[in-house]
Amino acid sequence: MPLFNRGQDQAGATWEPQAADSRLADTAGAKAGGVFTSDLSVSEYVLLGEAGFEPLGFVVGSSIYHVGMQVGRWSQNQELQVLSQAMYNARELAMSRMQSEADHLGADGIVGVELRMQMYAWGQEVLEFVATGTAVKAIGGTGVHRAPNGRAFTSDLSAQDFFRLLAAGAVPVAFVLGTCVYHIAHQSAMQALRQAGQNQEMIQFTQGVYDARELALSRMQAEAAQAQAGGIVGVNVAVSNHVWGEHATEFLATGTAIRRLAAEHRLPETSPKPAFTLGLDF
Repeated sequence: MPLFNRGQDQAGATWEPQAADSRLADTAGAKAGGVFTSDLSVSEYVLLGEAGFEPLGFVVGSSIYHVGMQVGRWSQNQELQVLSQAMYNARELAMSRMQSEADHLGADGIVGVELRMQMYAWGQEVLEFVATGTAVKAIGGTGVHRAPNGRAFTSDLSAQDFFRLLAAGAVPVAFVLGTCVYHIAHQSAMQALRQAGQNQEMIQFTQGVYDARELALSRMQAEAAQAQAGGIVGVNVAVSNHVWGEHATEFLATGTAIRRLAAEHRLPETSPKPAFTLGLDF
């Protein structure tokens, strides 16, 4: 099972602070009295402050990537490794550039990370991968909330879940992912005829989908271990076909890797706890 290298094809990610300099220069993280930008709701902004963090700026990373071609055997379940590598590299470029913007602002982390893909009319095989989030910093902090490598943590948790995680004595480490583009074998004409009108499991399809999902989950788990995390929360496995046809499918596993904080860095017991109030008026 090949595990893709985060460092591969990252040379192009070195320009992003300069590319976004005109926007980042006036944010709260770049100068005193600067204006912060964020994708936080009002409730999330208030709760972030209660957790002892302040927003610095809205950070973005983008990569427009040409996805290559690879031929799979018509009747065989197999991973399409060229496509898996392309989809991984493109997302990692976007994530790396978003994180570089956060580092440029001196952030301790990024919350509310969203990683999406979009297509343009000028190329069916050209895809843009965009990573966005809000860079945050602990008020009066000393960097203890950063990832073990000293860089800003990344997390797709909402501000509410981020607050609960801190209250429980843990902190995000990294938004981790694992991907696998897999060719699901076609059925032969004889197989289709034999099962016509019968209730039966389609073993070939089950095995292919199972193997592809396991590859994606294993790679996500390996990323968390490499980031020195203790676990992953909010795991999600998405299935997409993109532009390759119905039998070439991408399985994408994502989640937020977390680690435990020392007891002295936990939120105090007096910190307000999120509550939901249900009105009884009809």
